[in-house]
Amino acid sequence: MDRSAMDQVRRSAGEALWGMCAADAMSMPVHWYYTVQDIKNDFGGWITCFQSPRSRHPSSILTLSNTAGSGRSRSSVQRPPVVGSVILHDKLKFWKLPGGSVHYHQGLPAGGNTLNMLCTLRAARTLTEGGSSSVGVGQRGGPGARRTGWPARRAFFSDWQETRPTSPSEVLEFAERRYKEKMSGSIADSQLDAIGCLPMAIPFLLLSAHATEDQAVTAAVEFVRLTHPHPRLDGCVSLYARALHAALNGACLRQLSEAALRSPALDVWDTCQHYMHRASRFPGSSEERLQVHQSAVAALGLACYTKGALSSLFYLAHEFHDDLRGGILANTNCGGENCNRGAALGALLGAGRVGGAVPQEWKEGLVNAREIRAILENM
Repeated sequence: MDRSAMDQVRRSAGEALWGMCAADAMSMPVHWYYTVQDIKNDFGGWITCFQSPRSRHPSSILTLSNTAGSGRSRSSVQRPPVVGSVILHDKLKFWKLPGGSVHYHQGLPAGGNTLNMLCTLRAARTLTEGGSSSVGVGQRGGPGARRTGWPARRAFFSDWQETRPTSPSEVLEFAERRYKEKMSGSIADSQLDAIGCLPMAIPFLLLSAHATEDQAVTAAVEFVRLTHPHPRLDGCVSLYARALHAALNGACLRQLSEAALRSPALDVWDTCQHYMHRASRFPGSSEERLQVHQSAVAALGLACYTKGALSSLFYLAHEFHDDLRGGILANTNCGGENCNRGAALGALLGAGRVGGAVPQEWKEGLVNAREIRAILENM
């Protein structure tokens, strides 16, 4: 690869990192809004810039969640709680508030990133400060390996507290053993089959942009196994990883998205075409067109479960392959699990060559802008 091509890949990786963080921060105040009208009601219209969340969340289930692991509090498996003792030490009070309307990200400022994204940046910083020009499987046991998406985070630390490994080698050994145990069990934890598995794998893919596709995919898949041990995830992670790696290296994002939507893993191209044809009848920035996209995401997958969320993600990537700003805003205003879906989408749109760069005002408005720049300097 010549110097100019390498510089272009590096620029694409940089915009992918910015896009990932911007999409997460944009969606943060309306994360898990499952009724899109609530977005307009709470913010006086659709989200168009970074906002801080309201203290009240119209569809919060925080107080119903299991503080001892994944799932709801009525889980039949009785284990010691991790919230308030092992993780989130000063946050247990919010899980106990009556009324059930507390916002999951209450207190975050406009432009702030969610915890899963902060863990992703920590993983990226650990990898880049180590001087890695590409990422191999052996590097996956850094500090980020202990920090996983919610509710997978609760499940991870629920298992972790039994032996409490602390050194990198001990944590890696524990995570690998946990993966084997989960894979040999008769019933998989459905809460681990979630789109939140993708963001922390993205730094591995960005640092593997110059590696072969198989090497990049292997690094992503084997890292996700450490945090989200679920039998259905390898194929989904591979599908996304191949698309991001190809986009970083100049492949057409529109074609990549169509291929993903047609793939046996998703097989939703016919459904998507129905919404694509409907959307094309309206001007690109119109509310009518946004409403079609909202309907499409609701039909394909609004929640966190990976197959549906990936279907929605690649639908939006196809429709906004040449419009990064529009794609990130559409994802936000579709609601649901828009933070982790948005982070993965934002990385794809940033990696693409025709969608434009992340707006400068968004970069400057991110609370973690300084850390992102430091990561890029070391990348």
